[in-house]
Amino acid sequence: MFLRPISQILLDRLNEPRRFIQALIGPRQTGKTTIARQILSKIDTPSHYASADEPILRDRIWIEQQWEMARTKLKSESPRAQQAVLVLDETQKVPGWSETVKRLWDEDSSEGRQLHVVILGSSQLLMQQGLTESLAGRFEIIPVTHWSFTEMQDGFGWDVDRYIFYGGYPGAAGLIEDQERWRRYIIDSLIETTVSRDVLLMRRVDKPALLRRLFELGCAYSGQILSYQKMIGQLQDAGNTTTLAHYLNLLEGAGLLMGLQKYAGHKMRRKSSSPKLLVLNTALMSALSAFTFEEAKMQPDLWGRLIESSVGATIANSIRDSRLELFYWLGRNREVDFVLTKGKSIVAIEVKSGRKKGNLPGIEAFSKEFPVKKKLLVGSGGISLEEFLSSPVERWLG
Repeated sequence: MFLRPISQILLDRLNEPRRFIQALIGPRQTGKTTIARQILSKIDTPSHYASADEPILRDRIWIEQQWEMARTKLKSESPRAQQAVLVLDETQKVPGWSETVKRLWDEDSSEGRQLHVVILGSSQLLMQQGLTESLAGRFEIIPVTHWSFTEMQDGFGWDVDRYIFYGGYPGAAGLIEDQERWRRYIIDSLIETTVSRDVLLMRRVDKPALLRRLFELGCAYSGQILSYQKMIGQLQDAGNTTTLAHYLNLLEGAGLLMGLQKYAGHKMRRKSSSPKLLVLNTALMSALSAFTFEEAKMQPDLWGRLIESSVGATIANSIRDSRLELFYWLGRNREVDFVLTKGKSIVAIEVKSGRKKGNLPGIEAFSKEFPVKKKLLVGSGGISLEEFLSSPVERWLG
């Protein structure tokens, strides 16, 4: 049974005497439910698992009922038990979930019940909103990101090329020998489910067709800088830049697509820049490209963008909920693919992917304008893709 490193983090926290609500937040199909079930099978503690991700309307009463079942197990299932564990999956789908969890948690705390609570959610924006507004001081977030190259290699024996094309969705790994079936699974079970159930139903979206087309555009242009005005032209919609920026934020919250900001000395200048589109899992690009694995490797531009997107997604997923930030830089037709920062430490990263770029490499120009700590070349002639994708991001800041 393959266990992700993040599984040990949750196990350690459940074994600590001090209680916090452990919130596992991450995109669909990244293994949150599997992690929770694996941990429950490993601990000798009464536990109860319940999911709100079922085709039945859930409300606050449902949370109270599940909570009471866990309390009952704490009292009766094992007279010597000092604690029990309650796992609530897809919690954000219950209206007012955070206020109910707060009330029940505070009741347990005041009465000395050692009930450890784990909540799982696939909507980052809604989960964090509920946590920060109602549960301040009571929770810890454990981010669950897309699977890394090392995890896909350890779990399925993949090499770098397979990871670059097929990305980090473990549930789809067994389908890659039938590439059309794999493609349909990614589109129907992951993309469509995430957009329709985690974005459109959970947040106000006035133009759902525009959001879907923006996502498709982001996959087609991943690794490229595209102004909002050019996006509007490509999308042939009367939308505005504010709407597109908002939709990009929603897609990022769902773990699909983000728009990197340009690095600048002042934050206000960053926000006004054109975004560099970046998928957070290269499977999204590959599934929508209609090329097979073998055909994609013969397309220099597509394969180069897959490589660059894989590097960017690896960094973006690794630094989630950390003090590290990721940008790009562009000045006078010279570009730095990625700029990684931690406080005042700046690392400039160029990805040598083999594709022809519209802009020239810009690390030297960037270094003249900003105090760069390290200049990294990833790919041919520099750090190998396998080494970079296998290493903790913090290594490059050391």
